[in-house]
This record gives sequence, structure tokens and C-alpha cells, in this order.
Amino acid sequence: MTDFAAFLALNPFDMSWIATPDAWVALLTLTVMEIVLGIDNIVFISILVDKLPEQERPRARFLGLGFAMLTRILLLLSITWVMQLKEPLFAVLGHDISGKDLILILGGLFLLWKSTKELHHKVEGAAEDHHDSGKGRAALGAILVQIAILDIVFSLDSVITAVGMVDHIMVMVIAVMVAVGFMMVFAGAVSDFISRHPTVKVLALSFLLLIGTTLIAEGFHVHFQKGFVYFAMAFSVFVEMLNIRMKIKAERKKAA
Repeated sequence: MTDFAAFLALNPFDMSWIATPDAWVALLTLTVMEIVLGIDNIVFISILVDKLPEQERPRARFLGLGFAMLTRILLLLSITWVMQLKEPLFAVLGHDISGKDLILILGGLFLLWKSTKELHHKVEGAAEDHHDSGKGRAALGAILVQIAILDIVFSLDSVITAVGMVDHIMVMVIAVMVAVGFMMVFAGAVSDFISRHPTVKVLALSFLLLIGTTLIAEGFHVHFQKGFVYFAMAFSVFVEMLNIRMKIKAERKKAA
């Protein structure tokens, strides 16, 4: 983006980009980026909805991802406010902290707290929290509030990155809608897989701990190459898939 002021002056409903090949390339690139950045969102939603009765999980996933799409679109349409979040508010240990940094730090701390709490329940076998149902099941409303909080944190970076990549607001909105639609299709399979395999759930919670740590680091201007983070996550998943395959083969031999 060469001129941010010019970007703000663009008509959000300008469809002239349709005849521009570069805009289509940008749409494809941005859609892929949104899907990749949405992986952590899917993992977080999958872990939370696992606390709900099975019949309520699809609705919770749909609403959670719907909130994610709505949040990103609203942030895109209020991009002036979003970019103002980059202005320093105060300094901590010689680091200027902006509104964006503060949101990332608080979001990272929330993710660390939530992941640690869920890991404690999983590893120690502690009783689940009792919510409105009184039966150890988290209320749908409480889960949606937690999803909405993390949606804002997860959306900030992708929105700011999108502004730096694309010159048309409508291209960004379409990319978000396509990416969320893609995630809605596969979120159920991811959620069911995590629910069926306890070790995968522990691994997913570890990923959320890693993501929370990187969010806090980003808030204090300690930048990580996200490619390395995603590679580490992908490698861990690959090893876990091998473990699951070996376990299934061992069970089949035992049953034979």
C-alpha cells in the first residue's frame, strides 16, 4: 500500500477491480492467507464446543465462525479506527505500547489462561466448570462470548496485513467471506477429530499456548517468523498422525 489516505478515500462498493488481473491474484493470495490465519481460530472453537452437548456443537461452530467473519468485515469497514490503534498510548520498559499491542497482550494472556485451564482439566482429570446447565456443560452463550473475544484478537493482524496487500475493500471482504466459508465446511471434521482423540486435544491446547505466547511477544514488539511457528505446528501434527496410525494398527493386530 503506497498511500493509506488514498485507500481510505476508496468506495467500498467499487467493482472496477473485476477487470483487473492483479486484483484476482490478490484475492486468491489474501483468501489463502485468511484460511491459514484462521487455523488457530478453528482449533480454539473446536476445543470450546467440545464442552457442549453433541447436538449443539454444529450451531456453536457456525455462530462462532459467523462472528469471526462479521468481526473481520466490521474491522475492514472501520479501518481508520483500526489503523489508529497503532499509535503509541504509553511506554513499558522502553517499549511503546499502542492500542493494537494492548489488545494482543490481553488476548495472549486470555489464551494462555484458557489453554492452561483446559490442559489442567485434561491432564489432572479435574471436574468441568459448571455453567447454566448445572451438568458440567458450558453454556452456549458463555462459549460464544469467549469466541467473540478471541475473534477480535485473531482478526487484528489479518486486517492490517490485508490493508497492506490489497487496494480494494471489496476484495478483502470477499476474501474473508470465502475463507470463513471454507473453514465452516471443514470445522466440523476438525472438531470431531479433536474430540475423538484426547492426545490431539492436548496437542491443540499446546498450540494455543504457543499462539498466546507469540501474541504477547508481538504486543511487546518481539516479532516471530510465523512461518516457523506454523511449520512447528504442522510437524507436530504429522508426528501425532503417525502415532495414531501406529495405535490403530496395534489395536487391529491385538483384535485379530
